[in-house]
Amino acid sequence: MLLRTILAATAAVTVLLVPATAAHAEPSAAAATTVAADTASTAEATTAQAAAGANPVIVVGGLIGISIAYEPIAARLRADGYRVSIYQLPNLGFGDIRESARALSSYVDQVRAATGAAKVDLVTHSEGGLVSRWYVKFLGGADKVDSYVSLGSPQQGTYVANIINFLGLGSCAGIVACQQMSIGSGFLTDLNAGDDTPGAVRWTTVRTWQDELVRPVDNAALADGATNVLVQAWCPLRIVGHLGLVLDGTTYSVVRQVLAGATIRPNCFAV
Repeated sequence: MLLRTILAATAAVTVLLVPATAAHAEPSAAAATTVAADTASTAEATTAQAAAGANPVIVVGGLIGISIAYEPIAARLRADGYRVSIYQLPNLGFGDIRESARALSSYVDQVRAATGAAKVDLVTHSEGGLVSRWYVKFLGGADKVDSYVSLGSPQQGTYVANIINFLGLGSCAGIVACQQMSIGSGFLTDLNAGDDTPGAVRWTTVRTWQDELVRPVDNAALADGATNVLVQAWCPLRIVGHLGLVLDGTTYSVVRQVLAGATIRPNCFAV
């Protein structure tokens, strides 16, 4: 029985990992490529200058997102002068997202105390975006977070989580976080009720057409004044998967611009 449960959980996680009205940063494809090429060097200089006095940045991982998986994006940020730490979700994100948010709240306070900073910026991936939103909306994070960036987070849920039921694994093989990321879950109903971008936080989402896990892809966007960036709206030939969002140069150019408070113009040629 134990072996059967383990196999079911493993299969569920494999499915999850293989891979509104809002402000938009999505121009026409032709214009986007031209703008990206002409403004890349200016954006690089602007973000480099802004990093010097910036908030500490916390990279919030996703389901089974061990810390080392986020070292590439953390290393980019450090190289640009940011103070960076990586937050690995408790129990690798399998448990209740609300409990992970409470743990994140404590971690944010630790970072603020250690750095003397009043606020932090959150760069989140996948489930980490939901954990961070719960923290901001319900646990006092609105006063402690300046910028929020989500990379491929199922803000409105994903059919991939719902489909697991059809694979004979029951309700997400008992994985609570998977159940909460299913479209129509009670967790998402609470999270998205009313204003889904509360406080003075600068809310930005990044999504990609090739996301294997967030389906439909537009469920990775937010409403209520968020800036939603579709990678391929700027860079039509850019291929980026769900896990690739933390490695992709174009995606990182958006992260840098958000943290620097610069105009968002993704660099289609970044590596």
